[in-house]
Amino acid sequence: MPANDIGIDLGTTNCLVYSTGKGLVLQEPSVVVYDKDTEKIRAIGEEAKQMSNHVNSNMEVIRPIRQGVIVDFVVLEKMLKYFITKAMGRRAFRKPRISVCVPSGITEIERKAVEEATYQAGAREVYLVEEPIAAAIGAGVDITKPFGNLIVDIGGGTTDVAVISLGGTVVSTSIKLAGDDFDDAIMRHVRKKHNLMIGERTAEDIKIQIGTVYSSPQPKSMEVKGRDTITGLPKSVTLTSEEIKEALRDATTQIMETIHSVLEKTPPELAADVAERGIVLTGGGALLGGLEELIEEETGINTIVADNPAQVVAIGTGQYMEMMSKMNGKL
Repeated sequence: MPANDIGIDLGTTNCLVYSTGKGLVLQEPSVVVYDKDTEKIRAIGEEAKQMSNHVNSNMEVIRPIRQGVIVDFVVLEKMLKYFITKAMGRRAFRKPRISVCVPSGITEIERKAVEEATYQAGAREVYLVEEPIAAAIGAGVDITKPFGNLIVDIGGGTTDVAVISLGGTVVSTSIKLAGDDFDDAIMRHVRKKHNLMIGERTAEDIKIQIGTVYSSPQPKSMEVKGRDTITGLPKSVTLTSEEIKEALRDATTQIMETIHSVLEKTPPELAADVAERGIVLTGGGALLGGLEELIEEETGINTIVADNPAQVVAIGTGQYMEMMSKMNGKL
């Protein structure tokens, strides 16, 4: 196994790069700041995110991936090249083999474009991995065995639900609803109920600190500052975890319906495996409070959150070639 195989998780919110020799080598926001005057990219990744709240009128903040869909291939290629170069370091002697994780609903045209961009960015060979398969490998599930495994991967822009067996997906559904939608739901709720305008970053903080989808005996609360929509002046309110649960109800209902529909389409033997082996939750959205309890209660199936859920897709993408060569004797 060459030490320079690379796995890339091209996420709506973040891009993670995993190297088989070094582990996780890069995690940066999937954001680019473009200068319209000079027609050049000003910043990529972390630097672009820091700038994004303070850009002037001649700059544009571009997110090349929205809800799991690539919306700007030119920018994506430049972003990929930047991340690969940064992850490899300057002293790379050989071009790496690169696996890129793509959403399971990706079109053939998008697949070709991602492959092309990855070759342009300096790959020797390119493999595309579907997100639920990468998530399963990264979570430590042995997908080469003839057992059914149910993976629920909640990223920033999409939620993928899939039953995996013998190295492939048997049933899978991808919905355009995930972590970013949780933030939007919180922003809408705070505006409607408290007449308070808050930004995306504040909504994310609320989600992380007191966000829950399951009633707990010890409700949490936090003070939030924003702008009063009526007076236009700054004001602060106290939010509770119970009201955030209400704000997220629609989003969690959709995720539940997706899990149910995948289970309904699963062949009986594999469904029996899933009932026995449980449901594995991955992706940054899996960290939302009470999610595993809610899924367990609604499905009656034991549910666990993978270790480091936000990183498992990148790790699984990096280990994909090794797993496939194990299955096929060799690649």
